[in-house]
Amino acid sequence: MSETTRTRMTAAERSAQVLAAAVGAFAESGYAATKTDEVARRAGVSQPYVIRLFGSKQHLFVAVLQHVCARIEDVFRSAEIAPDADTAEALRSLGTNFDVFLSERQLPLVLLHGVAASADPEIGDHVREHFGRIYQLIVDRTGADALHARRFLATGMLLTIMTAMQVAGPDAIELPWSRAVLDELQCAVEL
Repeated sequence: MSETTRTRMTAAERSAQVLAAAVGAFAESGYAATKTDEVARRAGVSQPYVIRLFGSKQHLFVAVLQHVCARIEDVFRSAEIAPDADTAEALRSLGTNFDVFLSERQLPLVLLHGVAASADPEIGDHVREHFGRIYQLIVDRTGADALHARRFLATGMLLTIMTAMQVAGPDAIELPWSRAVLDELQCAVEL
């Protein structure tokens, strides 16, 4: 596309474009290995522009985490839970939306990279805050007590890790051990 036929983006559109590029880059390489040059290249902007928008790589990663965690919360908020559902039914309904989370492969990957980068105080504060919000959302939507909410989260994190390893989720590499784990999880959901 020539310079004369290119349409100008608003600052908000350009910022969203850079954020989307950063989600992809951080999902692929993690916080430590991703360079702002790579984000700029993917977004089609200069590296100084990325820094001007977000201030630093750390602030960009925090913005990516906020974006990804907001999407995860949206996925769980959109679960259809019957008004008269008991806690077990509500958790199963919420669990069906976990497939949406896993199918958007960048979500679990960025979440795991955020957990891995949590030793950085600013990143860790955001990861802990968002994980707590996800936990509270599960409790609020399902009425689950601490034990059942913990089990739901633990199962979700297992699926998140298995998706990152590409043995669960879309285009999974099927292995005997992963099939056994997934079959057992399916049986537990059906109880």
